Amino acid sequence: MASDLWQKGIPAGLIGYEYQPLSEAALLDRIGESGLVVFGTSGLFGRLGIDVASRRVVHIPAPESTTANHVNRDLGIFHECVASTIAHFPFYEEGEEERFPAAADELRELVATLDDTALTHNGFWESLCDDVEMGDYANWRD
Repeated sequence: MASDLWQKGIPAGLIGYEYQPLSEAALLDRIGESGLVVFGTSGLFGRLGIDVASRRVVHIPAPESTTANHVNRDLGIFHECVASTIAHFPFYEEGEEERFPAAADELRELVATLDDTALTHNGFWESLCDDVEMGDYANWRD
């Protein structure tokens, strides 16, 4: 697991505040049954990290949360999903409200092609796709 971080590193960030890297990774003692190496933030309070036992990338919705929601199978796939999402940005232009649902579906297909486990209900990637579908990225500039 540590070799994944040193070999691949962590992505520099995603669009907006969906994912931002921490300046330094931190080990949380226990989330569920194993430790978690936290490497980034998501939104105001969420954290992204690697579950030590499974090597999965997971999302912790709030600092006091004891649950970890699945994001990707591993850090390499997370890298691919982040890079592909950035490459598809902008998803639409301002005033293209009719494109919102199609852009979200394209993003869902892209992420699912890279990792068929990524689109979990209320998960990190599904939430990003929902935001795209609502038009949250119509005025966003990186």
